[in-house]
Amino acid sequence: MKEIKLNGFQEKALALPEEFDLFLGGGRGGGKSYALALLAMRHVEMYGDKARILYLRKTYKGLADYELITRELFAMVYGTAARYNAGEHVWRFPNGGYMELGQLETHGDYAKYQGRSFTLLIVDEAGQYPSSELLDIMRSNLRGPKEMPVRVVIAANPGGPGHHWLAKRYVFQADPWTPFYESKSKRQWIYAPSTFDGNRFIDTEQYRDQLQSACPDDPELLRAWLEGDWAVNRGAYFASVIEESRNAVPTWQDIPEDWSVHLTHDFGSSAPSVTYICAVSPGGEGPDGRYYPRDSIVLVDELHTARRENPNNGLGWTVPVLAEEIVKWCAEWEVKPQGVADDAIFAKTGSGAGSIADEFSKAGVRFTPAKKADRITGWNIMRRLLADAGKPDRPGLYIARHCEYFWDTVPYLARDQKRVEDLETTGPDHAADAVRYGCLRKDRVIDIGPIRWG
Repeated sequence: MKEIKLNGFQEKALALPEEFDLFLGGGRGGGKSYALALLAMRHVEMYGDKARILYLRKTYKGLADYELITRELFAMVYGTAARYNAGEHVWRFPNGGYMELGQLETHGDYAKYQGRSFTLLIVDEAGQYPSSELLDIMRSNLRGPKEMPVRVVIAANPGGPGHHWLAKRYVFQADPWTPFYESKSKRQWIYAPSTFDGNRFIDTEQYRDQLQSACPDDPELLRAWLEGDWAVNRGAYFASVIEESRNAVPTWQDIPEDWSVHLTHDFGSSAPSVTYICAVSPGGEGPDGRYYPRDSIVLVDELHTARRENPNNGLGWTVPVLAEEIVKWCAEWEVKPQGVADDAIFAKTGSGAGSIADEFSKAGVRFTPAKKADRITGWNIMRRLLADAGKPDRPGLYIARHCEYFWDTVPYLARDQKRVEDLETTGPDHAADAVRYGCLRKDRVIDIGPIRWG
């Protein structure tokens, strides 16, 4: 048998007792996937025929690289005694241990695992999951003999749709390699970070060049990949343009009479609906005593229907229920319930049937389509406004601190990794969409290059 060589991160991860759950969170190229294979093999060696391991990725295509790693490692240790069934994606070990490479993307996929028992659950590339919901459900499948600890090991890089919940739950709880109690799972966890420059088995200079070439215009993303820094928000889509010190403003009690006001709305039912009251400056001070250049936008208040436990799920409100809440909300602010919304709500729903916008209108809320523009144009305008906040001679975008859904989601939204100038659509982007529509109002003249407002 060939000698198995480990880097420092892998040695430390293997030294941790199985009683602790692990979050292997770090930059790219740190050796996390190989560490997962080593942890699985150790579990099999420790518990023999009692070991039942499930390794999960979001898609079957994503399993291919890990399958190659396991083939190489297990062949070194077991030769042909460990058998892999490629059709079933199952490893069977000579001591009776079992390891399945599985896929989990939707609640429908969970049916494959319902009622089954596993002693070790491994989730790779967990940042691809926009919420923890599916992975939390999988925890119910952990069952083993009384004397045998069951365990969850999660691996992820900073970034992706799941960056926010992973960072909040596992990274900012305690120092690396220090046990902490995680309230959702009611388990002791350890955050085990890694970076590529600690992996002596790769050409670090060449790998650094590859990462730099993959994101030449996104220094925040590069820093997240190189350093494994979760505070960077991956190089989130708005990371370079949004700052609390510039963009967050105190809660207003009223809106000055000479400011124009409109709503901006992103509709959803199973997904959240998000509505903002936008106050547009004529060029002057707001109630907080701050000067806002002409055509600056202040998101004064927010009405959203997101479930508290999952920012990507809505409460299922019908249009009449939502419209009633919007009307009452606008009355409290003494503003008219009218504004802009996505073009999609103006589509007719069937032969002779009205649109969602028609339903709103009947209930007293009047929306008009936002200015026609592609997504990228809208995002560029929104980014420019966020970046210009705080400048004395440029209109900016400002958000009241109590707009919790905005602050809980927008700063953490990731780029689309296939189209880096766009936003990843699987994350909770509903607040961002609503704001984008407000930045595309028809009565604005926009020239991206710099942006001009008129």
